Amino acid sequence: MLLTIDIGNSQIAFGVFDNNTLRSSWRLATNTTKTSDEYGSLFVSLMRERGIEPEHLDGTIISSVVPPVTPVIEQVIETYFHHCPLLVTSDFPFHLTIQYANPQEIGTDRLVNAAAAFAQYQTGLIIVDFGTATTFCTITPDGRYLGGAIAPGLKSSASALHSHTSKLPNVELVQPKNVIGTDTVSSIQSGLIFGYAGLVDELVTRIQHEIGQTTRVIATGGLAQILAPISRTIQDVCPYLTLEGLNLLYCRVKNS
Repeated sequence: MLLTIDIGNSQIAFGVFDNNTLRSSWRLATNTTKTSDEYGSLFVSLMRERGIEPEHLDGTIISSVVPPVTPVIEQVIETYFHHCPLLVTSDFPFHLTIQYANPQEIGTDRLVNAAAAFAQYQTGLIIVDFGTATTFCTITPDGRYLGGAIAPGLKSSASALHSHTSKLPNVELVQPKNVIGTDTVSSIQSGLIFGYAGLVDELVTRIQHEIGQTTRVIATGGLAQILAPISRTIQDVCPYLTLEGLNLLYCRVKNS
């Protein structure tokens, strides 16, 4: 079995694959102050609750955009699972032609998503990832990774709105019944949820106009399932895209 780990700024998503099938997955809050023992005990206890023992794991692959946490999680794998993990870099076999000015600047999670999506769809794509930031990645039908756009994440915007105002509350990120809010909470929800759907649709439309073709648009990330139903452009939601991409890359590296 393979352990796949995606270390993001807000959350650490990890999953266990058995013969290329995702058996279980989990999410933890990213905490730069946690020790390897604290993370290790969490990993082990969560997996054991679902019948997965540390000795059942044959390998681990990690994508990280949080450098301070990366060595901590690497130590977890070595101490608790007794093997050395693979760490994704821009040199991995993504099977894409990366046309970014400096590929090392791209978050490895974006490249992992692109590899997984292109392997699955084999067509031109825009991948919208709703994480700490909302990212847009553009891939051509012949597998060229062009780049994309980065906007503030929905949760980050909601938190900023609350923390930088005196009277606006922190609200649950759910779709309100109406665009016109009749109280403060529903007004904020409308601005955030419908506003972000509009942001997505506008950027997707502009990207497609710029590349001169309509592409398939897929969404991933924690809030994708909230925003996809009200977006005019998102066609598919792939909630485990990054973990699936990590499984794909691990198999490519091991079979090369």
